[in-house]
Amino acid sequence: MVEPGPYTVEQHFAGRSPEVRKIYRRLLAASRALGPVAEEAKKTSIHLVAKTAFAGVATRREVLILTLKSESDIESPRVGKREHASAHRWHLEIKLARADEVDAELSEWLARSYRLAG
Repeated sequence: MVEPGPYTVEQHFAGRSPEVRKIYRRLLAASRALGPVAEEAKKTSIHLVAKTAFAGVATRREVLILTLKSESDIESPRVGKREHASAHRWHLEIKLARADEVDAELSEWLARSYRLAG
């Protein structure tokens, strides 16, 4: 159970498998390779922030759910849920079960989202 704020990144990993933390570390490293990134812990997720949030991370027992901003839809079987948020914004949800899923393709999607936030 997440306690009332202020929230911490660490709280999001309580009761999660070690693989979920590995995925997060790899995701954070890939994001920081793009430039400065702040972590903002919220009640139900962690926001990765450049000037504004470019990614949301929700932890589950065995997986991590990554939500990215995009200027367009991404046609990929990896995108499980998509929301057309506004005329030029999509929110795309990717479920990650293994650290090696933070690969070149996902890093490119992160880079696009990061550019939108900066």
